[in-house]
Amino acid sequence: MDRIELKKTLEQVRIGKLSVEKAIGKLKHFPYKDLGFAKIDTHRSLRRGFHETIFCEGKTIEQIKKIVAKTKKSEIMAARASPQVFKAIKKIIPEAVYFEKARIVAVPPRPPKLQRRRAQKTILIITAGTADIPVAEEAAVTAELMGNKVDRLYDVGVAGIHRLLDHHEELSKASVLIVVAGMEGALPSVVGGLVDKPVIAVPTSIGYGASFEGLAALLSMLNSCAPGITVVNIDNGFGAGYFASLINKK
Repeated sequence: MDRIELKKTLEQVRIGKLSVEKAIGKLKHFPYKDLGFAKIDTHRSLRRGFHETIFCEGKTIEQIKKIVAKTKKSEIMAARASPQVFKAIKKIIPEAVYFEKARIVAVPPRPPKLQRRRAQKTILIITAGTADIPVAEEAAVTAELMGNKVDRLYDVGVAGIHRLLDHHEELSKASVLIVVAGMEGALPSVVGGLVDKPVIAVPTSIGYGASFEGLAALLSMLNSCAPGITVVNIDNGFGAGYFASLINKK
């Protein structure tokens, strides 16, 4: 049941054409579109406030095309998408846009939708290094597509901590901070000790051999001595952007 069907059901209850018991019976079932190889969750935007995202890694282009063809145009968002995937989606949905650094394909919401109360709060995305930007952009674009105002502060890692301290005003103004770092993953602890807002730490797989493809950064962030920090999985920019948006809704 989508939003239009939900409104119709509620209106039928209001005017007495449908009993409350029958309405509850219609609403309690979570519908989905079964494509055999995929089950599209058409009810997610009603439950979570944001529609299902297509994770492209591991899927063939043909599978992605079939999913897109059965998804509402306004709810198209594909993460970890290659340029080839974008070309395929673009043929089906001409309005689709490719955010190359973030590797996201989406139909951006119209400007009025971005001017909601969430847009009055700022999510600040911080990276330790330039190599962390792709993961940071995945977080930033995800948060923007969910209607948030996002600022970026890149390449301010602990190797030159003065670069971060020069931006104290931006740090203090943000409602949520997403800190993206590889190597030893120390930056979230530093940021967490400077601000009184939630910090979401994102370890990346950037680093030399002993970083173990992000495991060292992940463990460092989990062991942070600064309170108020939560940690998502390695390279999970999407998860960080989504979680920051949920915080911003409050």
